[in-house]
Amino acid sequence: MIRARAIGLITALATVLWSTSPAIAQQRPLVTEDSETIGSGRLLFETGLDYEKDSKFPVSGLSGDLLAVPTFGFSIGLSTIAEVQVDGGLYQRLTITDRERAPLSSMLEITGDRTKAVKDLIVGTKIRLLSENPGRPSVGARFATRLPNASNESGLGRDTTDFTASLLVGKTVQSFRFVTNAGLLILADPSAVARQDDLLVYALSVARAIAGGFEVVGEVNGRVNFTEFVAVGAEDRALLRFGARYTYGPVRVDGAFLAGLTPRDPGFGFTAGLTWVFDAFTVP
Repeated sequence: MIRARAIGLITALATVLWSTSPAIAQQRPLVTEDSETIGSGRLLFETGLDYEKDSKFPVSGLSGDLLAVPTFGFSIGLSTIAEVQVDGGLYQRLTITDRERAPLSSMLEITGDRTKAVKDLIVGTKIRLLSENPGRPSVGARFATRLPNASNESGLGRDTTDFTASLLVGKTVQSFRFVTNAGLLILADPSAVARQDDLLVYALSVARAIAGGFEVVGEVNGRVNFTEFVAVGAEDRALLRFGARYTYGPVRVDGAFLAGLTPRDPGFGFTAGLTWVFDAFTVP
């Protein structure tokens, strides 16, 4: 039922976003990774805030309203086909509305109805394998590691290191920029020694350029666990995101609303931010 609902939302999204002006590569407020890189010697910096209503942390047993500010991301163009990415956040705060027994609930060190921590840092590399031309999409690959910066004592972290490998495909058709991701997430189990979950991760985004640097954007992204025994914290998830962004020269502002598609996702939320892209250095 959840997966059928996601497919229906993707179809509706594509229908709404049709237009006749050219679209450009994806950035905030989307999280789907475009197959195109930012370019040799270029630096992309983005920052913003995220808010999620009824966000859930199954491993610690906490639920509540989550605010993350400021979030940040850097992308460094090492060549015309490769870039390095670093994403994270300096502060996140959960206003707790519910607690339940969970694998790591006994480790919590929380007084009152609030807890806070930094966000986990994600370090990744993206490589463009094929350039786009009229007869084919662009194809890329991304490899990323999530580091355990948020502690499990706060209830907002897992104290585990996870790895993702994804194939990225992008194609511009008239006004549309379609991007899809599919890959493998190796998710460590914080409650068991030498155990992991291997999940399928996926994303589909669409961008529509209107006029004068304004775009409407949307996406569905999530993960699927096909194993018979699903560990706590490794369940299926899916999130719908719909918003807009405006580009003026090297600067872009954005905003989007999000809605969870499974019982383990936030009920709703929003994100807003700023992106700046500039030529930073010359690659020898």
